[in-house]
Amino acid sequence: MKREGLLAGGLLALGFAILGGVYAYGTGALSAQSEPEVVDTGGPYLVIEVAAGSAEGATGEVVIDLRDDVAPGHAERLIALAEQGAYDGVVFHRVIDGFMAQTGDVRFGRSDGDTARAGMGGSELPNLAAEFSRLPFQRGVVGMARSQSPDSANSQFFIMFAPAPHLDGQYTVVGRVIEGMDVVDAIRRGSPAQNGTVAEPDRMERVTVRR
Repeated sequence: MKREGLLAGGLLALGFAILGGVYAYGTGALSAQSEPEVVDTGGPYLVIEVAAGSAEGATGEVVIDLRDDVAPGHAERLIALAEQGAYDGVVFHRVIDGFMAQTGDVRFGRSDGDTARAGMGGSELPNLAAEFSRLPFQRGVVGMARSQSPDSANSQFFIMFAPAPHLDGQYTVVGRVIEGMDVVDAIRRGSPAQNGTVAEPDRMERVTVRR
């Protein structure tokens, strides 16, 4: 398997280099002032049942409108892994207030195992070639995590809490949350001292596809 890299060594390392340190942990300073218009493009849809990892965690359903018109390879990968049940039980291993919530490590991120290496793995499927587009990283947008190589996305993805224009054109936009953004907002945040790593992380209890 080609490791997808690591939001510790992927989005967070590369993303914060791009962002130039603009985002501050735990402040929520970049939370959206108002909800952006959400347009449903007709799916297919990734439906995530979120379960809490602690009393303070999130519970509910999140629906993502996958953009198979602009990122067909990445959309199909999420669909394939969901239909295999590979995402069921995978935790939100890195969650940064005012920035994003990351999940999708099907190798190391399962809640029924040791998640100490969550963020370091992907699936057994090959890495994907980048499908960058002009779609901006707004609140609710779903992007694919990758390492330094643009063509290293595999299974991990992240959901934006707030706009991040510095990520535009650097990561593949694969979809957008059209229902359940309140559930996303409630996902348990990670420790600033641990680069967003979450203790008692919330998880994707079940992930299905709706066409």
